[in-house]
Amino acid sequence: MDVRALVVLLLGAVAHCAPRCDISLNLGCDEIYTNLSRISGVYTIYPLLTPVQVYCDMDNDGGKWTVIQRRMDGSLNFYLPWVNYTAGFGDAFGEYWLGLDTIHILTDKRKHQLRVDMEDFTGKKVFAQYSSFHVGPESDGYRLRVGGFKNGGAGDSLRLHNGQRFSTFDKDQDAWRNNCAATYLGAFWYSKCHHTNLNGIYLWGPSAYKTQSVQWSTWKDYPYSLKRVEMKIRPVS
Repeated sequence: MDVRALVVLLLGAVAHCAPRCDISLNLGCDEIYTNLSRISGVYTIYPLLTPVQVYCDMDNDGGKWTVIQRRMDGSLNFYLPWVNYTAGFGDAFGEYWLGLDTIHILTDKRKHQLRVDMEDFTGKKVFAQYSSFHVGPESDGYRLRVGGFKNGGAGDSLRLHNGQRFSTFDKDQDAWRNNCAATYLGAFWYSKCHHTNLNGIYLWGPSAYKTQSVQWSTWKDYPYSLKRVEMKIRPVS
C-alpha cells in the first residue's frame, strides 16, 4: 500500500469513529455521564490511561458519582493488608474497594466532593456529604483531607479522621500508641481510633463486636453494624 492510500485509510477510520473516539479516555463517572450513559452501572475509566472498573451512581443528587467503596452483603473480606488497599480489590458489580492509588490520582487531578450513603437493616437510608475530599500520595501515607459537611441524616463521623493517614493491620500510621486497624479489624484513616469504621467486619445489625463492625457512630452508634454503605466521589463543578 502506498503512502497516499494509507493516509486515506487512516482518515477514514478517524471519521468512522467520530464523535466518540475518546470514550475510552473517560477519567470518572462524570465524563461517562456526559459522553456515554446516564444509567447507573459498571463502567471502565482511565485515571492514568490504565483501565479501572468502577460503579457509577447516576441517580443520587444529580448522579455522576464514582463509587470508591461498597459494602452490601458481607461476601468480601475487607480485613486485608496494605498492598490490597493500595491496589484495590473486589468486584465493581458487588463489594469492592477502588484502591488508594486510584483514589489519590482521581482526587489530585481535580477537586472532588464525597458522599457516603448508608442503610440499616430496617431499610432506613441516610447520607453524609462533604464539599471537599482529597487523598494524598503514598509518600504522605495517603492522608485524608475532608471538609464542608452537609447532613443527610447521618451526622459527621469523618470529622475525627480529617488529616489522618491511612492504616492497615500491617502498616500502622494512626495517632494511637497501639494499632487501630488490628484492634478494630479494619483499615481506615484512623486517629485514636475512630468514629467510623466502614472497612470493619461485616455483621448484621446490633452486635457484641461494638467497634469492629461497619459502623458510623453519629447515626447508629457503635454497637450497630450497617447493612449497606457506599463511599462515592465526583468533581466539584
